Amino acid sequence: MASSAYGSGAQPLVWQPHSLQELHYMREQLQGTWCYAAGATLLRTQWEAELKALPQHLVSLSCIPEMSGITIQEDQMVIGAMTRLKACSASPLLQQLPILCEAVLAIAAPSVRNLATIGGNIVSGIGDTLPALLVYDANLHWMTRHGMEIQPVTDWLLGGRDRGRSAEDVLVSIHIPLNRADSNLTSQACGSPDSERKRAIAFYRKLGRREVFTASLVTVALFGEINLENGRWDRIAIAAGGGSGLAMRLTEAEKLLQSGRADAAQAPMLAAQVMAEFITYTDAFATEEYRKQAAGNMLGAELWQVLH
Repeated sequence: MASSAYGSGAQPLVWQPHSLQELHYMREQLQGTWCYAAGATLLRTQWEAELKALPQHLVSLSCIPEMSGITIQEDQMVIGAMTRLKACSASPLLQQLPILCEAVLAIAAPSVRNLATIGGNIVSGIGDTLPALLVYDANLHWMTRHGMEIQPVTDWLLGGRDRGRSAEDVLVSIHIPLNRADSNLTSQACGSPDSERKRAIAFYRKLGRREVFTASLVTVALFGEINLENGRWDRIAIAAGGGSGLAMRLTEAEKLLQSGRADAAQAPMLAAQVMAEFITYTDAFATEEYRKQAAGNMLGAELWQVLH
């Protein structure tokens, strides 16, 4: 089904497939320039700023039921790429992933979250959910010309600015293994044997030019588990990103923490390692050095606070 977009002048045709099968057939038939549209909050700002040209066709993904909703499938949390950010933040299931919930609530204003989707935030390549998804070891499920493909978020980001994917590929869902998420924070209240031997540490922080409703300068996330029997990290995942820079796992910082006992004395060492390892950029709002230092300070200070 196609309809004309509103407004005056030459406008794109808007196509609305109602299934993944229909979407696959439709994109094979389109002639001329086209792109996918989810909430279109980022696309609209790019068109208005003339950073991108308006295409001849928009393929809306909003009517495809397989791409919306949040479910538990075996040992994974499955989030449809078209799930609105507002629905993500309100989902009882997603409360099992508090780092991701915090990231979602830190994005833009409520009116934007009513429209914007988690898939759109991800495929922008610079979304504030990416550090959270990195520490949760999330996988992305893509529908390609050759069928469905599964790709870890880490690998996708390592593809660089174009992330190595065809413009025709569409993100269908995000899969997060619950045994790598901090769902055990819930089980601690139940007094399970495993929870009595481990302590989960999880946090997400965003630094912007003002307190709310602003683009990020730096975002950081950390998830780890401390073995209470030996006082060491059983597992640790740390990520940083923000602004128009690519988010990344800080694997050397993770190794540093795992090399010693988990205590507040690790905080200054973590801050220094993050500053050395984080790859970021300079723009009109902040220098590369400032972003590196901010990321290190945020991670170090938060770790000191929770372990002191």
